Amino acid sequence: MAGHSKWANIKHRKGRQDAKRGKLFAKLIRAIESAARNGGSDPTGNATLATAIQKAKDASVPKDNIERAIARGSGDVDGVDYEEFYYEGYAAGGVALYVHILTDNRNRAASDVRATFNKQGGSLGEPGSVGYLFEQKGYILASGDEDTVMMAALEGGAEDVVSSDDQWEITSAAGDLVAVRAALEEAGVSIDQAEVTQLPMTSVPVDEKTAPKVLRLVDALEDLDDVQAVYANFDIPDEVLAEVG
Repeated sequence: MAGHSKWANIKHRKGRQDAKRGKLFAKLIRAIESAARNGGSDPTGNATLATAIQKAKDASVPKDNIERAIARGSGDVDGVDYEEFYYEGYAAGGVALYVHILTDNRNRAASDVRATFNKQGGSLGEPGSVGYLFEQKGYILASGDEDTVMMAALEGGAEDVVSSDDQWEITSAAGDLVAVRAALEEAGVSIDQAEVTQLPMTSVPVDEKTAPKVLRLVDALEDLDDVQAVYANFDIPDEVLAEVG
């Protein structure tokens, strides 16, 4: 893979979400409510909820909003039943897209996703058509000196630590994300991003002509209220991503 673009889809998505904070807050709250409803309101026994809460805190979601979402999810107050699933498809250049949906209206979500793929020149695939290309992992982007990061990450249970410019990209099993993050923070390492994500196991090279088409589809899908995240296996060189992103 060229340069550090292995993680470009993650960084690109984070940048887009940061630019749309109001919509990001709503999606983070929805994830908390769903996690609490499915696994209980105690984050110590519900790793999915613990991760969702931490992600919301990282994005500066107010504490009251988080607590209300947990209460709705646990049934203490009226809430919404959310359904979680994935749509699979392709963008220009054969780039695989794995679209994470969390919705209270499956028909609406299906209609919106289908229309977006069609409008932006993509194509929906059958279930299982691209999901096998992705692997669920814990992902942390951190800053610190090499020895400290390496030692803390490995002691916390990380699987891999990779240098990326002046930062470190740390991967782990999804269930170990909380433990790895805790070990890093205890060692004084600065955490810039931490999430359970879907990492591509193979990549598709994308040139400067195709990149805008791919990114337009990814951005349009992420703008949909029912879409929690869009995972893609594009490999866009850093200089091209900076120019067209």
